Amino acid sequence: MINLKRNLFLLVVIVLFGFSTLNAQATKWIAIGNLHTWFSEAGSEMEIGRTGETRDQQDGMRWPAQFSVQDNQAAKAMWIGATNYYDPLINTTFNYKVVMAGPREVDIASQTIPLDFTLYGKFDHPNVTVDQTPATDMQYTDLVNENAPNMEADRVLVNEIQTSMGVKITRTIYAFSQQYHDNYFIYDYVLENNGVYNKSGDSHSQTLEGVYLFLQYRYAVSREGCVYDGNWLPQSAAWGRNTLNDVIGETPSSPNYNDYFYTSDNEIMRARYSWHGLHSGATFNNIGGPNVKDDGHLGAAQFIGSVTLHADKSPTDASDDINQPSTTQFTGSDQDYNQFGMDQFNPVRMEKEYAQMAAGHPARTHAEEVYNGNPSPTSTAYADQWGTDGGGYSQAEGFGPYTLAPGEKVHIIVAEGVAGLSREKCYEIGANWINDTPDLLPDGSETTDSDDYKNYWVYTGIDSLLQTFERARVNYMSGFNIPQPPPPPSFFDVTGAGDRIVLKWDSNAESHANFDGYKIFRAIHKPDTTYEEIYDGTAGINQFDDVTAIRGFDYYYYIISYDDGTTNDIQPGVSLTSSKFYTMTNSPASLKRLQGQKMSDIRIVPNPYNIRAKELQYGTSAPDRIMFLDIPGKCTIRIFTERGDLVKTIHHEDLSGDQSWNSETDSRQLVVSGLYIAHFEVTEDINDAATGEIVFRKGESAVKKFIIIR
Repeated sequence: MINLKRNLFLLVVIVLFGFSTLNAQATKWIAIGNLHTWFSEAGSEMEIGRTGETRDQQDGMRWPAQFSVQDNQAAKAMWIGATNYYDPLINTTFNYKVVMAGPREVDIASQTIPLDFTLYGKFDHPNVTVDQTPATDMQYTDLVNENAPNMEADRVLVNEIQTSMGVKITRTIYAFSQQYHDNYFIYDYVLENNGVYNKSGDSHSQTLEGVYLFLQYRYAVSREGCVYDGNWLPQSAAWGRNTLNDVIGETPSSPNYNDYFYTSDNEIMRARYSWHGLHSGATFNNIGGPNVKDDGHLGAAQFIGSVTLHADKSPTDASDDINQPSTTQFTGSDQDYNQFGMDQFNPVRMEKEYAQMAAGHPARTHAEEVYNGNPSPTSTAYADQWGTDGGGYSQAEGFGPYTLAPGEKVHIIVAEGVAGLSREKCYEIGANWINDTPDLLPDGSETTDSDDYKNYWVYTGIDSLLQTFERARVNYMSGFNIPQPPPPPSFFDVTGAGDRIVLKWDSNAESHANFDGYKIFRAIHKPDTTYEEIYDGTAGINQFDDVTAIRGFDYYYYIISYDDGTTNDIQPGVSLTSSKFYTMTNSPASLKRLQGQKMSDIRIVPNPYNIRAKELQYGTSAPDRIMFLDIPGKCTIRIFTERGDLVKTIHHEDLSGDQSWNSETDSRQLVVSGLYIAHFEVTEDINDAATGEIVFRKGESAVKKFIIIR
C-alpha cells in the first residue's frame, strides 16, 4: 500500500506540475559505444523525462548496452544559483536566486531556455539493411545533425541553454567509440554572464556573486531485475531506494583513508560513485542483483558515477581548482523540499535551495553513514532502512562560489561513466552463487561463503569505474587525442538466400592508415545475447557467405573493422576496432528458400511439435518455433484450434517459401497441447520467376493439420 500511494503521488505531481514541460523538451541519444543514454535540451535529464511513462523510471545510462534493460539512471538535475541578485523580470532583488532544471520538472519557456541542441558526428552511422530493409537501432538513436570529419570525438552534442538568471550555459558532451573509451561521456560546462534573462533576449548588465553550478545524480542500478522487467528484486529498487552513494577526494589537501585513489599524475581523484546496496525486502543477499528466480546471473553489478576533470579557479584563472567541487552533499530523492516543484520567485524556497548548493562536504558520505564508516563487500546494513526518505538518496555536487562580471565565463568539466563485471562474468559468478559452489576470489584466495564470493567479485566494479575515470582524464588532458580505430564500413547488407546468408560491406575503412581487416560476429535467435566470431578477412574482400546458417533459425550480425595494433597505448599490439553498434542488425536474417510450386508442397516442421524435444528443434532461444515450409510467396496463414477457434493470423509477404511461428496467439499467449489446423490462402497471383507463368492464383487455398504436445 505504501508503494502504491507513492506511485499515485508521483503521478499526480507529474500531471499537475510537470506534464506540459515534459512534452515540450526535445531529446537526443548518443549510442555509439557500450554506454547509451539520452539527453534533454533543457540541460538536465529529469525523471521519466523522455517517455513520460512510469515504467521508465530507470531510463538511460545503459551499460553494457548490447543487452536489454541495463538502465542505471533515474533522474538528474542542474541548478544555478547566485546571491544578491537583482531580478529584472519582477524588479526585485533576491538574497538568493536559483534557477532549476530537474530532477522532476523543467521549464524551457522561462527558466532554462534552449538555444542550440545540435549533434555532430565525425561520420554518419552506416546504412545497415537486412533483406533490403533498414535494420539498425541507429535509425532512431543516432540522429546526427551535421558531419564534422575533423573533430576528435566520434559524437559531440552542443546544448546551449539561456537561464533566466542572465547566465548562458553551454553543455558540450563528448562521446567516443574506441573500445577503451566507450563507457563514459565528458561534459564541458561553460557558464557565461551574458545578462540575458528571457526568451525574447532582453538583457540586464550586473556582476553575479556567489555563483554555483549544482548537479544532482539519482541512480538506480539496474533495471534488468526490477519491477517493470525481470521483477526478481524488491520494488523500490526501481527508484533507487537501496542505492548507495560514495565520494572520494572531496578534501584533496587532507585526504582520509577512503581517498587514496590517485591518478597517473599522482593527484587525488575527485569522484562520486553509486551501486546497488542491500535491501531489506530481499530474501537473499542482493548485492549485484542475482536472478534468484532462475540462473542466478547478476543483473545489477554496475557501478556508476562521475569524476571532476577540471574546474576553473576563477574567470581570470583557468588553472584547475583542486578544491572543486566545494559541495558533495547527498540528498533525499523524494522528501526533500527541492525534489518537487520549482519557483524562481519564491525567496524562502530559493534560500533553502541555495543553502544546499553551498553546503560543503558532509562529515561522512551516504555510504559511510549507512555502513557506519566502512562500506565493503562484507557490510550487512540495509541501505533502504537508513534514513526516512522512501525514494532513497541522490548524490549531488556543487561548483563555486564564483563571481562573474558581465561577459566573464568559467569552465567546469566532468566525466560520467559506468563499469563493472563483464556480462560473461555476471553469468559465471551468478551460477556459482545460486548453486552454492563458490570459486576463487578476485585475489586468488578461496572461500566457502557464496555471498562473500559474489560480493567481492561485484565490488571489483569500483576498480573498473576508477579505471574508466582515469581513462577519461587522460583523454581530456590529451585534448581528446586518443588513438583512433578504422571507421566502420559505410554500408552493411545482409540478405537471406536459399542455402546461405550473404553479407556485403563497403571498403571505405581500408583507407585508414593502419587498417588490418574485418571481423564478423553472429548471434542466434535474438540480438540480446553474446555473439560468436564467424569471419576474419583482409582488405579487398567485401563479401562473406554464411553457409552454416540453418533453416528455421534467426540470425543477427555485426561487422567491425580493425587495425594492426601499433597505435594502441593501453594494450600495445591489440587491435583497435570500430564499434559493433554501428553495424549491429536489429532485424533477423534467415535462410529464404524459393516458394513452393504447388499447394501440396506445404510442410509443417516439426509435426508433431513436442516440448520435450525443443532443444533438438530450433534451439533454446526459440523453443516454441514451428516452421511452415514451401508455402506460396504471398499468402495468409490462419491457425485454428480443433474446434475452429482462430488463434493466429500471419500475413506472409516476402515471396519466400518459409514462415516461422513461435506458437503464440494474436494476444501473445502460448497455445496449449492439441490438434491445430493451418489454413493457407494465396493473396495475389504469383508468377514463376523463370517462365513467367502463374504458379499460384489469388484465392487458392490448402489446409494442413499439426499436433502440439506440451
